[in-house]
Amino acid sequence: MAGPTPGERHLTAGGDTQMSLRFKALSADSYCLDSPPFTGAAVAGAGPVTQALGDSVEEATAAHAAHVANAAHANHDVPEWGLDKDEGAPSDNESGSSVILEQPLRMTPTSSSRRKPRSPYMAPVPRQGQTLDTYEFPRHRLPERMRDESKTPLVIVACGSFSPPTYLHLRMFEMAKDQVIESGQYELMAGYYSPVSDQYKKEGLAKATHRVRMCELAVERSSNWLMVDAWESLQGEYQRTAVVLDHFNSEINGDGGILLEDGTRRRVKIMLLAGGDLIQSMGEPGVWADADLHHILGLYGCLIIERTGADVWSFLLSHDLLWHHRRNLIVVKQTIYNDISSSKVRLFVKRGYSIKYLLPNSVIQYIEQNGLYSAPDSL
Repeated sequence: MAGPTPGERHLTAGGDTQMSLRFKALSADSYCLDSPPFTGAAVAGAGPVTQALGDSVEEATAAHAAHVANAAHANHDVPEWGLDKDEGAPSDNESGSSVILEQPLRMTPTSSSRRKPRSPYMAPVPRQGQTLDTYEFPRHRLPERMRDESKTPLVIVACGSFSPPTYLHLRMFEMAKDQVIESGQYELMAGYYSPVSDQYKKEGLAKATHRVRMCELAVERSSNWLMVDAWESLQGEYQRTAVVLDHFNSEINGDGGILLEDGTRRRVKIMLLAGGDLIQSMGEPGVWADADLHHILGLYGCLIIERTGADVWSFLLSHDLLWHHRRNLIVVKQTIYNDISSSKVRLFVKRGYSIKYLLPNSVIQYIEQNGLYSAPDSL
């Protein structure tokens, strides 16, 4: 860590450093001594604290210049800013003193600050096509190489209605991410939302195009590793979860998987991300075909987000098929319980209640602009 600047090391007559004096200027005591911080006498330097600050203003100015120079060197990717001086203001050479102390300055961006943003959160995000003819599998956040080739590359997929996507749907991925990192076995490459098609015929289901777009809005500015795949939603008939996972496996591992340093490729493990209610439905007779469960849990595996009050391990213990595949299941325990549900959000909208802080603002705006969930005929 860099040491204090010359201005920070300088001691005033009272034994204070420049930094401690600046903190005093904002303290409750300073409010009484110097008038409200940075107003009135404090700005004029009439109070005792600001007078002390003014005693060594030359050192503070030099420290500021050194700090700016060091920051420009260290943070080369931070937009550069220039100082826009008032017209007619004397230059340093003409006045013999720093313009910083004599004239108010305005910070204006230089041409270099208008460069395109480098943050992955602000990079343009391609939208999914609305027909199979325009569909392309999303890869814009799928890394081309691994960081640690000693681990198994992993992609997690969440299938569901997402009508609408809530903060719980976003948190599910983050909780799973923490669990994966903690295990030390996998390197998480990406996560995907796969909204179900309109053929699912579930009550409260908005049109697939709306649900895909809401998922895109939920992740395009909030995540740098989550994506939305519209393939399932574009199908003319309902697709079983096993078929959807086969689709992801084909798209990601069709060419052999992720490229390694030696030029070879390694297959990426695909895992289903599911809530505790979904895994419980797997134990209900007639809901899932045994062949599909063996295919999903045996070939791919599942990350299970434990719901409030649910004991997933006890449930697995009581079902032979699920217990058989227990080594391919990862139970993710919620340390902060979140029971936001899409059905409650839809009901709130219908009743005219606020849904702010239950889902991203971009999704709320989309719901309002398209009149979703507000009346029975919009469902």
